[in-house]
Amino acid sequence: MASHRRPKPASRTRVSILTGVAAATVALSAQSGAHADPAPTKDQVKEQVDQLNEQAEVATEKFNAAQAKQQELQKQVGSLQDQVARQQAQVTDLQGGLAEIAGEQYRNGGISPTVQLMFSASPDNFLSQADALNQAGSTQKGQLKELQEQQRKLDQDRNEAQAKLAELDTTTQQLKTAKEEVQGKLRAAQDLLNTLTEQERQALRAAEEKAAADAKAKADAAKAAQQAADRASRDSTRTGLGSQPSSSPSSSPVAKPAPGSSHGAAALSYAASKVGSPYGWGDTGPNSFDCSGLMVWAFDQAGVSLPRTSQEQAHAGTRIGTDLSQAQPGDLLIFFSDAHHVGIYAGNGQVLHAPKPGAYVRYEAVSNMPLSAIVRV
Repeated sequence: MASHRRPKPASRTRVSILTGVAAATVALSAQSGAHADPAPTKDQVKEQVDQLNEQAEVATEKFNAAQAKQQELQKQVGSLQDQVARQQAQVTDLQGGLAEIAGEQYRNGGISPTVQLMFSASPDNFLSQADALNQAGSTQKGQLKELQEQQRKLDQDRNEAQAKLAELDTTTQQLKTAKEEVQGKLRAAQDLLNTLTEQERQALRAAEEKAAADAKAKADAAKAAQQAADRASRDSTRTGLGSQPSSSPSSSPVAKPAPGSSHGAAALSYAASKVGSPYGWGDTGPNSFDCSGLMVWAFDQAGVSLPRTSQEQAHAGTRIGTDLSQAQPGDLLIFFSDAHHVGIYAGNGQVLHAPKPGAYVRYEAVSNMPLSAIVRV
């Protein structure tokens, strides 16, 4: 028969324990929430992203250097391999000539000890034995000496080619490492940006676009002022020539700042035509650029060949110093102590450059970055 007894109510002790556990759980949850790191603000995310982009640009210049070295080594290896092939052909021809001597002697009754020594080991071994050399005829000695020299060159070329191949392997690995580093930094930067709302990301873009527009307006004003000054100078010269008597002594010339480079001015015009082009790490145009790639492309259009990396470009012309008042439009501006960024001076305190991944070629205030050198090409 089924039992109809009512269950016993929970004891007071048990209720107290359960209540305590629930309270402790709530308290721990509240404490955990109180100590959780707050989500970074828009400005904090921007600062971290800027740092990652700068690190990516450092890695990009490493990539550019390794790529340029790889390309040069590939040329050297190809040239050495061609040289080895030519040397091998010469050695083979010489060995064939000596083989004909041996064959002729064999047909005439046997190979002489001198010719046997020629083929016993190597030309060096043969020539080191003076007795055998004295027995050899002048023709044979000449052929053997030439074989020895060609064999020496062949061994030297082979060793050099092997060394270059080893260096190429190392450089290729450096290229791979730099590429992975760039990609890792860019992924981390994008992950950070993804933590922001779309509205916050739009606000960041709008702020950068406004700063770029302001910088461009200043650069345009500097260009217009320079053009007006040039016109006034030409007009003054023509007026002076027309009104001044020929007997009057010429006035003393007024000292002017050192003129900028005509190549630099032309390169600036070409670079300006690429405003709005996307940043592309490792790219040298014509549609996308990294910082040094933009300089390579712009100066190439102006008839000047620049080295590939910003560090090399820092030594590609005359160093002017770091006083921006001495800079002229078209000068290279090198930034940061390790010279990992470069742009071209646009005048009025503005630089034209490919700033960072995710951005576009634009004008920006020079004061936004630490200037380490001014270079006139």
